[in-house]
Amino acid sequence: MTARAPEDVDRQLLALLREDARRNVSELALALGVSRSTIYSSIERLERAGTILGYTVRLGDAYDRRLIRAHVMIKVLPKAIGVTQDALATMSELAGLYAIAGEYDLIAIVEAPDLTRLNDLLDAIGAIEGVERTTSSVILATKLQR
Repeated sequence: MTARAPEDVDRQLLALLREDARRNVSELALALGVSRSTIYSSIERLERAGTILGYTVRLGDAYDRRLIRAHVMIKVLPKAIGVTQDALATMSELAGLYAIAGEYDLIAIVEAPDLTRLNDLLDAIGAIEGVERTTSSVILATKLQR
């Protein structure tokens, strides 16, 4: 096995773990052409540095296709951003929340099993203290996701 720069191994290791975080160390070492001890060291270093904060589940295509997703642009009243974010964070259907620049302050990505539940979620978001207005866009198809 050839010696490689730790930064190069880390970058490629992160890419492999993003594809499948359950890959075992032997597979990762083989894919990267390094020893298992190099992989263990790299993972430990990345976790200690806070680069890897945890591991997650990727949904299967069959389940994922059944979900209805929407981007919800949220305009928040001045000084209410903290309260609004805390309320949004309690919603289990919230898949992501992003601060943005422009007319709106936040974009929430919500996932629901059906249109009735999506409608209820959108109503609940609009009713949160501090939310001035929302604009929603239902996602019809995913063209690319990495």
